[in-house]
Amino acid sequence: MQAIKSELSVPATASDILKNARSLKRWLNSKSNDIELARCLGPSVVELLTAAGVFRMNMPVSWGGPEISSPEQVRIIEEISRGDASAGWCAMIGSDSGLYSGYLPENIARDLYPHLDMIQAGWVYPVGRAEEVEGGYKVSGSWQFCSGSSHADMIVAGCTVYRNGERLIDANGQPEWRLMLAAKECWKIENTWHTTGLKGTASNDYSTLGNDLMVPREHTFSFSEPIREGALWRKPDAVLRKMVGVPLGVARQAIDEAQSVLMEKSHRLSGVSYKQAATVQAGIADAEMILGGARSYVYASLDTQWQRLVDNAPLSAQERADVWLSRLNAFQAARDVTRLLYDLIGADSIYTYRTSLDRGMRDAQTMCQHLVAQRNTLADVGSLLLAVDREFPRSIML
Repeated sequence: MQAIKSELSVPATASDILKNARSLKRWLNSKSNDIELARCLGPSVVELLTAAGVFRMNMPVSWGGPEISSPEQVRIIEEISRGDASAGWCAMIGSDSGLYSGYLPENIARDLYPHLDMIQAGWVYPVGRAEEVEGGYKVSGSWQFCSGSSHADMIVAGCTVYRNGERLIDANGQPEWRLMLAAKECWKIENTWHTTGLKGTASNDYSTLGNDLMVPREHTFSFSEPIREGALWRKPDAVLRKMVGVPLGVARQAIDEAQSVLMEKSHRLSGVSYKQAATVQAGIADAEMILGGARSYVYASLDTQWQRLVDNAPLSAQERADVWLSRLNAFQAARDVTRLLYDLIGADSIYTYRTSLDRGMRDAQTMCQHLVAQRNTLADVGSLLLAVDREFPRSIML
């Protein structure tokens, strides 16, 4: 591990971190079984990801951070995910630290995130309760999906705000939603992450420690109130944009793995090489077509969105729809590609020690249970395109 670490570039720019991510791919591949069995990344993986600079992607230039654009972040997460899906997922979530710091007063942000490689975890959706009290909030509740819970520095929890027992309503007529930040030690992490896939993400449930957790008001924020200037903080969906790198990387790795297997595999009775079979050739081409189309759609829509953010210009209805649809399509494409290749390889796919196709398929299936990958959101996008309702549900955060 130290030899690999010594070869990594100082993570000062997007190109440095992308180069580092590519350098880690083979090593992460070799650790994937260990990560899955441990149900967490483990210290050595976290150390190398930190050295590579992936957790500092959103840290601002004013702090000495790289402040990387969203399209560049997706490329980095894509490369990490080619090495291991759980590592890619945790890198994606863990780098939210820089994003959240932009919603806090400068002195508070510096205090909560004292160095560039601080690792974030937590669930932003407002399933908890925050009762207003003098100086802050008494927070209570339980949350799911604390990806990176085994190695995070800070944990966030989404809450609905109450005053004197009454739920507060914001200017848009919605329940007031605030994010509560506290160090990992302030929360109870529960050993719940026994899942089909993404097993190494340690996305455990968490809760307040039996009693209400007192969180100072200055350690809380709303996605509707960014403080820092810059394209990364203009729209709160920045926490979602980089997600799509995970399915793209998982699908790419599955194709690479399948090609490697098929180059060596022969029919047991005839001795004919599998790569000579038209059905096999068509299957590989089909997988490339599915992934290529999905990937092109992602980067086309993401590049457009990023330019609008840089220009501080609004997205059109079509552009907003493209952002959501390209992301959803990429998750679905990863599931389709991994299933296709699992079947194409045949019985060898079922042996976890022979190929990674079983794990890739399970990882893709698991990540497709996330909101952004759900086809039941298509009606919302369709209503936007048909001008039935120009406002997306708040969960989409566009």
